[in-house]
Amino acid sequence: MNSEQHDALAARYGADAMPPAGPWNPVIAALLAHRSVRAYRPDPLPDGTLETLVAAAQSAATSSNMQTWSVVAVTDPATKAVMAAVANNQKHIEQCPLFLVFLADLSRNERLAAEEGATLEGLPYLETFLVAALDAALAAQNATVAAESLGLSTVYIGALRNDVERVAKALSLPPGTMGVFGLCVGYADPARRAEVKPRLPQPAVLHHGRYDAAEEPAHRAVYDAALAAFSTRNEMNADRWTDRVLARWGKVRTLHGRDELKAALRRLGFPLR
Repeated sequence: MNSEQHDALAARYGADAMPPAGPWNPVIAALLAHRSVRAYRPDPLPDGTLETLVAAAQSAATSSNMQTWSVVAVTDPATKAVMAAVANNQKHIEQCPLFLVFLADLSRNERLAAEEGATLEGLPYLETFLVAALDAALAAQNATVAAESLGLSTVYIGALRNDVERVAKALSLPPGTMGVFGLCVGYADPARRAEVKPRLPQPAVLHHGRYDAAEEPAHRAVYDAALAAFSTRNEMNADRWTDRVLARWGKVRTLHGRDELKAALRRLGFPLR
């Protein structure tokens, strides 16, 4: 293990839970260096950056080549302010020069069928919505990797799902589309440097042949300590990961309105049969 591998793996897992070193290259190094950035400079992006990111996004896998996703590029301050308000006033949405809203989009395929005089009987089912949401996620991750390769920073905004109908109204979305999440893109504010956040030890998520949770409490204890130390270094509450899980999903109110998501999706044109 060379020093670059050691430092990258230690940052991602903590010194006490590093997996063995394996094949390595600049792409893997860049992936392990990913971090969420929540403070941006207002500097505009170079011309063509948006189109490059979308080209990368469209190069992601898409189920059966149905291409059931779209993206809205938001730069208007007033619209970004609406997105920030939906997302519990996350100010980095307003700071970043480019805010991308990735959509699960079945409307395009529905329009295609209408123009062809056909009916897509499989469109109203949960499976088809999942295909669209997964397509959007795969596309967004490609865009994220591309952005970071260009020296840009990103952070996903899942809190757009707090009020998907307000998002749809602000972006003039047609029925059969839904903002799955947003993505801030821009240059990180150097005054607020973001640190790589540790993840669960690999044995907690990697199973060989059969699912085996026998050692999970021990792995979680290691991670609890690593995340608490990370939080202390970054001036957050020094919570264990265990405490964060219990706080995040322990009460319905902590879903911030997303407990009504199924009903909202149906109103947006997703029957979810």
